[in-house]
Amino acid sequence: MHVERRRILLMRHGAVEYFDEHGRPYPPDDVPLTARGVEQARAMGTAIAASGVRIDRAITSGLVRTRTTAEHVLRAAAAAPPVEHRAELQEIRGGPLASIPDAELRSAFIGAFEGPVPRETRFLNGETIGELLDRTLPAIQRLLAEDDWDTVLVVLHGGVNRGILSWFLTGQPVFLGGLAQDPGCLNVIDVGPSVATSIVRVVNFCALDTLQTASRLSTMEHLLGQYMKLRSSRGAGGNE
Repeated sequence: MHVERRRILLMRHGAVEYFDEHGRPYPPDDVPLTARGVEQARAMGTAIAASGVRIDRAITSGLVRTRTTAEHVLRAAAAAPPVEHRAELQEIRGGPLASIPDAELRSAFIGAFEGPVPRETRFLNGETIGELLDRTLPAIQRLLAEDDWDTVLVVLHGGVNRGILSWFLTGQPVFLGGLAQDPGCLNVIDVGPSVATSIVRVVNFCALDTLQTASRLSTMEHLLGQYMKLRSSRGAGGNE
């Protein structure tokens, strides 16, 4: 039996710095790409162009880091599809970092990204995994119901991508935290008439580090290390 499938090119935005040179966190909406992040996005666009893939549409979460990544990818891929920004696909939302006691930092940063994660688990004392899934999966379902595309570039975030991949892998609104999503990575999902007939073809492909040799830390482990150094240097009562 022949099954007609369309293709989602699901990316995470390129590398960013979440803290400025003074150790203050950037506002979540304004986190910029680093030079490395720009390089990652351009490399992925070059790889897409070399593959001969034609992108019909492009979607981002609307945050600076996803918009900028998409712009560089599309420019390098010599593609100019319509680009849409969907706020419901923004990253899982944390609470104030300063409110988290030292003893709870590890679970607050990393607990939402280990194993099958319960829906009630909160990320950084903010949004729960269930709230993230309830916000993002309907947006993906609406995209699948639209018939005006064959290949769509979707540039989102590590947490959001995990939820989307988990749904395609299991057919259920679950969250598999161990799915790595490194900066600038690409996932390829071939979408069938139903989730059950869809295929997760590629996960966490990084054009500049194909064998993942740069680090064995997860993104959140790396961020936790950064933040703990900043908190230690400024004191637990610093302004976050």
